[in-house]
Amino acid sequence: MSLSFDPEALKVLAEILNKSGLSEIELEEGGRKVRLTRAMAPVTMVAAAPAPVAAAAAAPAPAAAPAAEAKADPAKHPGLVKSPMVGVAYLSAEPGAAPYVTVGQQVAAGATLLLIEAMKTFNQIKAPKAGTVTQILVKAGAPVEYDEPLLIIE
Repeated sequence: MSLSFDPEALKVLAEILNKSGLSEIELEEGGRKVRLTRAMAPVTMVAAAPAPVAAAAAAPAPAAAPAAEAKADPAKHPGLVKSPMVGVAYLSAEPGAAPYVTVGQQVAAGATLLLIEAMKTFNQIKAPKAGTVTQILVKAGAPVEYDEPLLIIE
């Protein structure tokens, strides 16, 4: 038995898959089923110049403004790890289990930082570089959007 699918329809589904950040799409109609999956790209970090460290003073000096801005807006931090997809963030493998990472923890490049569930598939978000986790910007069970800041590694 040979099944044929419309190549144009498959192209449209593949475009939806890529644009949405999902890892797979499955459709069933009239006894025919098609499932498209894609390999998830490694999480990348935003490249930006490191913010200067300001000395403690009663009144902030003009040089302290970029450091304060980076702290106020994590999206500008050079060690930011962003969500590669839309889904729900989980900080541990299961409820009640220890989290994958905690603030102050050293991580190796490629270590699992958290999971994002998308369409009943749990996707591991890996550390793009070795360093120390300085901030976790999402809560367990919280929905996340594509490119949303997840955590910071310094």
